[in-house]
Amino acid sequence: MTSLARRHRERALAAKAGLAETSAIVGQAVAMPETGEVASEYRALYAVLQDNLRSLSDIQSIDGRNPVKREMAETFRAWVDGALAAGADGNAAQDEIVAQMMVWAIDYRDFERALDIGEHVLRFGIKLPERYLRTPACLLAEDIATAVLADPELATLEQIVRLARLTGGYDMPDQARAKLLKAMGRAFAKAAEEFDPEADSAPAGGKPALLHAALDAYKRALQLNKAIGVKKDIERLERLVALPAGETGQD
Repeated sequence: MTSLARRHRERALAAKAGLAETSAIVGQAVAMPETGEVASEYRALYAVLQDNLRSLSDIQSIDGRNPVKREMAETFRAWVDGALAAGADGNAAQDEIVAQMMVWAIDYRDFERALDIGEHVLRFGIKLPERYLRTPACLLAEDIATAVLADPELATLEQIVRLARLTGGYDMPDQARAKLLKAMGRAFAKAAEEFDPEADSAPAGGKPALLHAALDAYKRALQLNKAIGVKKDIERLERLVALPAGETGQD
């Protein structure tokens, strides 16, 4: 296990990576330093990452790989935390370790971690490794949405809304955007079903607002992809929003 001192050193060096004196557009990642202790540490961790990727390629089962990725990711946690801390101060370097950890966090279903890293990746225009054919925004939106559509318990409504906000301004195929909108529709519909008007977190507008938000998300998803599979959801919600106040639509 990495010692506390080493973790502290990795975090500090990662935070320094984005301070390289490289000409860059404000708000975009600078090139990773090629010399010095930051470069040496990055190359050492990158070599470990490549070894990890080769080991993962020997595991044929996707379900078998994901717990291993969670364990492997701990090796890089301090480095990534340092990069995120630097990002909070407005500094970032092009960093394949950070980008890969975003992908792994999605794979092992730590969506809060994936969103934290994803926000950094998108803010600074950090590129994914060349083997990934999608943009970071598309991968983040589509892969989380796909997982949540298969198992809605994997993400909270707040996480889905955050994902939509983070990726909303980025170009991606309509099918990918439609998946995210469908997942968001389901999350709003679920929140409406479980709505408690006495809860401190109850949204303004109450249950009707949640139903309308779900309906809007479903309708937009259908516009983008006619085969997304939300027509029955739309019909059900349209009946619910048309009911007089106090009625549930249940027999």
